[in-house]
Amino acid sequence: MKKFILSLLASLAMATSAFAAGGGIAWDKFPADKLNDVAALQNGAKLFVNYCLNCHSAAFMRYNRMRDIGLTEQQIKDNLMFATDKVGDLMKVSLDAREAKEWFGATPPDLTVIARSRADGAKGSGADYLYTYLRTFYRDDTKATGWNNLAFPSVGMPHVLWELQGQRVAKFAEEKDPHDASKTVHVFKGFEQVTPGKMDAAQFDSAMGDLVAYLQWMGEPVQKQRVRLGVAVLIFLGLFTFIAWRLNAAYWKDIK
Repeated sequence: MKKFILSLLASLAMATSAFAAGGGIAWDKFPADKLNDVAALQNGAKLFVNYCLNCHSAAFMRYNRMRDIGLTEQQIKDNLMFATDKVGDLMKVSLDAREAKEWFGATPPDLTVIARSRADGAKGSGADYLYTYLRTFYRDDTKATGWNNLAFPSVGMPHVLWELQGQRVAKFAEEKDPHDASKTVHVFKGFEQVTPGKMDAAQFDSAMGDLVAYLQWMGEPVQKQRVRLGVAVLIFLGLFTFIAWRLNAAYWKDIK
């Protein structure tokens, strides 16, 4: 148990460090209704396994836990397991950490709790950050990977979903700094589509919402049960408080 806790804390620290945006833009709002959409969660699981699990692990999640989002063990085995043949195994990758650091400049973080670790009270939830991050990649030939990101400037991760979104370039303009007229600032003006992807903009945004919904669910699979239990406990405490109040009144009425 101690080893698990230490590993989890290390994963959180690595994730926070690797995904910390150096400034970046305001975060878009994640479509939270997808958390209650089983089809969206299942599609998110498919995207995660096909595009993320090659480099990023989810070392504290087991494949068979996806039964909680409506998948059978056979469906998991047939469609979502490429690195193991045991449905009870953890979602790990075979990528060597040292080689990954050489290629990308940092070891790809574990994503089990990434949606929980990236919350920022001033900007939004971790899901908001991931939803913005996954949708703001653009071509940048000055970077080693050929890609850059508005939410995480100079990120070491390439745009692994570019075939779905297509290739875009970002348009910037130099404008006067509103706080210091003697200086200029680099202002983002929009994207220009260079090559089309397999999805249009609305379809890609929806797919990224599905992926982020799965990442959010994976960080706390029992969140819905916890909320329902919390509501039940509050109702019980409310009823118990009322009963205790009336009993107290009955016990003390003769004394008064």
